[in-house]
Amino acid sequence: MRRSEFWFAVGREFGDTYGGILAKDMVIAELGDTTAAEALARGMSPRTVWLALCRAAEVPPERWHGAGLPEPKRDVT
Repeated sequence: MRRSEFWFAVGREFGDTYGGILAKDMVIAELGDTTAAEALARGMSPRTVWLALCRAAEVPPERWHGAGLPEPKRDVT
């Protein structure tokens, strides 16, 4: 996941305005008591930040792949 994909997913999941506020104001313990935006600025992987944000905001796991992004392939064995 790239940063642009992170911000796209945030906007699709939470709305552009609320998503931006959430990413800049919500302190996430899983990210070392920092916000998603701060974690990205410090070089943390956008995918790691996205998943932590999803867990912290109680996004259902079926939507963790990222809004507007292709779903991961599933093992069909």
